[in-house]
Amino acid sequence: MGHPVVHAAANPDKPAVIMAESGETISYRELDERSNQCAHLFRSIGLQQGDTVAFCLDNRAEFFDLVWGAQRAGLIYVAISCRLTASEMDYILKDSGSKALFASSYLGATLDQLQSPVKRYILGGDQAGWTDYAAAVSTMPTTPIADERAGTDMLYSSGTTGQPKGVRFPLPDDPDIASPNALSGLAAMAFRFSGDSIYLSPAPLYHAAPLRWCVSVHRLGGTVVVMEKFDPEAALAAIQKYKISASQWVPTHFARMLKLPEDVRNKYDVSTLETAVHAAAPCPVPIKEAMIDWWGPVLREYYAGTEGQGITFISSEEWLTHKGSVGRALNSIMHICDENGDDVPVGQEGTVFFESEASFSYHNDPEKTKSATNKYGWTTLGDVGRLDEEGYLYLTDRKSFMIISGGVNIYPQEIENHLVAHPKVRDVAVIGGPHEEMGEEVIAVVQPLDMADAGDALRDELTAYAREKLSGIKIPRRIDFRDELPRHDTGKLYKRLLRDEYWATQNKA
Repeated sequence: MGHPVVHAAANPDKPAVIMAESGETISYRELDERSNQCAHLFRSIGLQQGDTVAFCLDNRAEFFDLVWGAQRAGLIYVAISCRLTASEMDYILKDSGSKALFASSYLGATLDQLQSPVKRYILGGDQAGWTDYAAAVSTMPTTPIADERAGTDMLYSSGTTGQPKGVRFPLPDDPDIASPNALSGLAAMAFRFSGDSIYLSPAPLYHAAPLRWCVSVHRLGGTVVVMEKFDPEAALAAIQKYKISASQWVPTHFARMLKLPEDVRNKYDVSTLETAVHAAAPCPVPIKEAMIDWWGPVLREYYAGTEGQGITFISSEEWLTHKGSVGRALNSIMHICDENGDDVPVGQEGTVFFESEASFSYHNDPEKTKSATNKYGWTTLGDVGRLDEEGYLYLTDRKSFMIISGGVNIYPQEIENHLVAHPKVRDVAVIGGPHEEMGEEVIAVVQPLDMADAGDALRDELTAYAREKLSGIKIPRRIDFRDELPRHDTGKLYKRLLRDEYWATQNKA
């Protein structure tokens, strides 16, 4: 366990970061020196311990210079999605109290529209009114700042059900920048990460899981290989080229790799993989079965949130005897509760709560913090599920996505998990749309593998396919086709946007 500063002393020339496509490599010595320069830059523009700084960057090596620089300068650092609009970025900058923003030049026009009065630094190009980051940081010392102190992240929920909320933690009690980190310990214990790990990160670094897992690998002294952008075949090529031993995925990554032609999948050597961590959404059973069959029993799944109040874990071996489960609690007690916040009987569905000593708050939103906590002090992410007699958790869906049709509660996830396994389907979202008699009807919005297939024939085929496994009430009454669904790079679906679209049509009628 440690910190880049520790590994820079012990293994200065070891690669800390490799960009998968370009091959750009940053050693631990370079990461240590570059993060020191960032810390000096932060101090030079007036950022002091406890202040907030924001990053809105594509996947690039400098991301880690900034993160570790903020961490050793005692700052709260906010990672902002590159896919947001200017107004959405302004909201996060204001809400978080960020005093400076470091952004990628390819965002161009979006950056021109920003209103926030923050200090602005640009990476990867020029932007009128912005300071060139590379020029500014190059003049800074490579030695540590005089007042080093451990900082931490404040990451925002992806806003799939409403305005994103920042999950704020106090600065670590121990100011030592190399003090132990709980996630790093978990990475070593449950997920088998180590200083020998060569870890592939295929997702955007601005999201909580990729960023925190990469940071954990750096604490352990491993090498982080970052894909500039996810592509299913390029991911397999990276595993082979860099002899990847550990990795972190979301189910949509698996689905896209499995849809590659078999000869393409089979031409890459993935035998070096020892751990394939996945989370963000429950993985459809057929997709996980296919992945274990292909990669072997290396999949290790967890369920947790940015809020950090608890985590479940399940290995491939356990999953094969508890298919569909996201595991058992590792560092908390799991509860399934009714509307009153009381435990329900084993096997019965309810809201999933964590009982743990961890505490968090939604920044500037005491009501949301309060609504996530029940009378016993247990906290929830808003998911619905059930526990079996052995304590394995099975997630049903998010409570906010529930469809109520004719008084019957329907959870879209089960329908989505079935339809996405159809060979002609690339992606699917199931929502509740307005229905005069039933209140809501089940609507499937489908992204076909080939848009040329979109039409009545595929509609009939998918309806028949749904009837094979789903009860009548769950069969989509309407199937619409789209070129693309509003899915976050991390795999999360902005179902709220789809639902709002269908209900807006009704409200205008």
